[in-house]
Amino acid sequence: MGVVAKRSSMTFYSNGDDHYSHRVRIVLAEKGVAVDIVDCKESDLPEDVAAMNPYNSLPTLLDRELVLYEPNVMMEYLDERFPHPPLLPVYPVARAESRLFVHRIQKDWCDQADVILAGKASDAEVEKARKELRDGLVAVSPIFAEKPFFMSDEFSLVDCCIAPLLWRLPIMGIELPEAQCKPLIAYMDRLFERESFQASLSDAEREMRD
Repeated sequence: MGVVAKRSSMTFYSNGDDHYSHRVRIVLAEKGVAVDIVDCKESDLPEDVAAMNPYNSLPTLLDRELVLYEPNVMMEYLDERFPHPPLLPVYPVARAESRLFVHRIQKDWCDQADVILAGKASDAEVEKARKELRDGLVAVSPIFAEKPFFMSDEFSLVDCCIAPLLWRLPIMGIELPEAQCKPLIAYMDRLFERESFQASLSDAEREMRD
């Protein structure tokens, strides 16, 4: 393991196109963390990232001697390091439920989005993933009529995982049926209007909906 030089500030190496990098940027913005965001690609990583991250992957977060290279670990670390506003519930049962929601979002939605966005799958595989993701979102839309955020009255890490996917629906070729998805569309509007969400957007992400 290489020696990590001490740093005076937090540095976040982020892919401006990537929804996993985006979710961490939302947390950073929500917390108001002073951070140096370095926009880069995995095909052209800065030397210090390649030296510190054994997977040569993005996103990568450096905080003093600490190096993190798994986005959900970064999100929970930031929530504990900067406790206000809290993005996970206080009580263990509710925290476990939130973590399970994040896991299900990964399995049910993010895995499909990765097939669509990676550009490596066949047309048939992409179309199958697109249909499954669209159908999953349509099916879950009614729950957003009950609470302002995902199964919660408060914005949470779960919303931080969902928002980047919903922002990318146009570039994934997914259009939600308005009649069936009014609660979900209203939820999207609430997320996208948040100051932290707007602050989190990279130049590439702003172009996704221009």
